[in-house]
Amino acid sequence: GKKMSKSIGNTLDPLDLIDGVSADALVEKRTRGLKNPEKAPQIAKATRKQYPDGFEAYGADALRFTLASMAGQGRSIRLSVDRIAGYRNFGTKLWSAASFGQMNGCTPAKGFDPSTAALAVNKWIISDTVKTASEVSRCIEAYRFNDASDAIYKFTWDTFCAWYLELSKPILSGHDADQKAETQATFAWVLDQILKLLHPFMPFITEELWHKTADSREDMLIISRWPDLSDDLIDDAAVSEIEWLVGLITNIRSVRADMNIPPSKKAPLLALSKRLDPRLATYAPQLSPMARVERVDLADSAPDAALQTVVDGVTYAIPLEGLVDFGAERARMDKEIGKIEAELMKIDRKLSNEGFLAKAPEAVVAEQKSRQAAYIEEMESLKAARDALPQ
Repeated sequence: GKKMSKSIGNTLDPLDLIDGVSADALVEKRTRGLKNPEKAPQIAKATRKQYPDGFEAYGADALRFTLASMAGQGRSIRLSVDRIAGYRNFGTKLWSAASFGQMNGCTPAKGFDPSTAALAVNKWIISDTVKTASEVSRCIEAYRFNDASDAIYKFTWDTFCAWYLELSKPILSGHDADQKAETQATFAWVLDQILKLLHPFMPFITEELWHKTADSREDMLIISRWPDLSDDLIDDAAVSEIEWLVGLITNIRSVRADMNIPPSKKAPLLALSKRLDPRLATYAPQLSPMARVERVDLADSAPDAALQTVVDGVTYAIPLEGLVDFGAERARMDKEIGKIEAELMKIDRKLSNEGFLAKAPEAVVAEQKSRQAAYIEEMESLKAARDALPQ
């Protein structure tokens, strides 16, 4: 949060962040040519304390993306080395996704028309690609580079890597040749659009992947055509269907995590309904590995010891018998609840202290209230889960 100053010794050289630098070299650079040489020992000590190992090599793309993501108008940039490292990890994530595609035969198909996709999961990712391309273009044209980088980051990491890649695995390893071919072509097409949209922010890794992910390209990525995708490619029905699936998987994962169920243990999923939603059978290959669902059955009511969640108006239950040591789980939850109560007491003391409220900046008070609300929500969730356990 401090302004960069050579006299303080907290300046950051872009080349150090890109190529890496040892602690000794960093100290030497920061203490060289000081107007007040007597400050050198103090600066050296502070530098070694803050960066005992110097800087790793984060690369130009990670630094460039960090600066773009923080380029909101009218704000001071609080540059963080940890954030640069996070965007380097983002580049690694993109590289891994491209490698997964190559290993599964996802290479650009000549003449592929995304409007011909038949599978809902492919229609969904194509629809989100169109929306993201439109948003990134709009933000760049408005010089809102932080919003543009945020949009492509979320789509690449959350939508493409975290969801589409996982949802496509059963299809790519399945026996239906037509579905596999469509998914391979769709995967490659979406990745191409990601590389184009990311290129202004991360030019080096995207150019490299542009050539690695295809046998040959007519042009370099830097001179290829910017995505201008038709809204006609957006399929609302497919988007709704996959959002239902994502919501179901997310909720199941959440309630399993609340109860500390090991990922290695699969469990049946009970639909408390008069009939099974046909989508449950369609996406059984995805539910099994991603939500650890053993099978889906109908039930009139939930067993006494069961987790419950509601998706799209339907209640689903996961029987806990055989999955959880109820005594140990109750003790764990009581311990967690105790920790949260202790933290809430600290926050309550601050927020009831008139001196603190009078002197603390508004942002600090707001942060404490936000933490308080989050802790209360977490505690209520834990108490509900604990009370659901059989005695």
